[in-house]
Amino acid sequence: MCGRFSLAVAPEVLMQHFGLPAAAQERAAVPRYNIAPSQPVLAVVAGSLQRKATHFRWGLIPAWSQAAKAGLINARSETVAEKPSFREAFRRRRCLIPADGFYEWADQGTGKKGRQPYWFHLLDRPVFAFAGIWERWRSPEGVEVETCAILNTAANRLMQLFHERMPVILTENDYDLWLDPQVQDPKLLLPLLRPYPAEAMAAYPVSTYVNNPRHEDPACRAPIGEAVQGSSLSEPAGSASPAVVPASLPIP
Repeated sequence: MCGRFSLAVAPEVLMQHFGLPAAAQERAAVPRYNIAPSQPVLAVVAGSLQRKATHFRWGLIPAWSQAAKAGLINARSETVAEKPSFREAFRRRRCLIPADGFYEWADQGTGKKGRQPYWFHLLDRPVFAFAGIWERWRSPEGVEVETCAILNTAANRLMQLFHERMPVILTENDYDLWLDPQVQDPKLLLPLLRPYPAEAMAAYPVSTYVNNPRHEDPACRAPIGEAVQGSSLSEPAGSASPAVVPASLPIP
């Protein structure tokens, strides 16, 4: 699952990582600390000669939908190639959705109210890409809206402490294949949609300030407690209840 994420790296870092032209810098210049569904998100797509940056509204509206109702923010990797809502986008309209981290909430256990947000990030790079798909929807009045969804997959052993699903994070070696519009065979694409290695990730608790999608500043992801490292989890966390913070995790 992925319902909130951030992207607040320097534009030059973003452009170098994704191989974007100088013209894309303006699109990448605004830091985002609390990106929420229905908001515009930066996306990288294949161009005729090189990759290009664009914006999509987060929440995919299938092309055949009769109304622009709330879009679908996530697509399950196991069924994306068959579901009518996603299969054409999966075959023909794939994108990279840049991020530098994402949020997940966990129940705090018996006797404690509310849910504790955590910010997840990679240890080996400042920015990464979710596997995304996008669609173009046209209203009866002829107005076009371009929307997107983030693919998810089974949780790795770090994410299992919080949720049974996690967003698909692509490696840099996968970018070209994922973006190539000539590649439409699910047998080539589905192997890319695997859980990211837990040992390359970490998470730390942040304030419930992030709960409000109108809050958009560095305080959203400021740490308020000890981080948990995926590399410290030697065994799969299958016994931990998804979305409940185990006693072994830091509680602010």
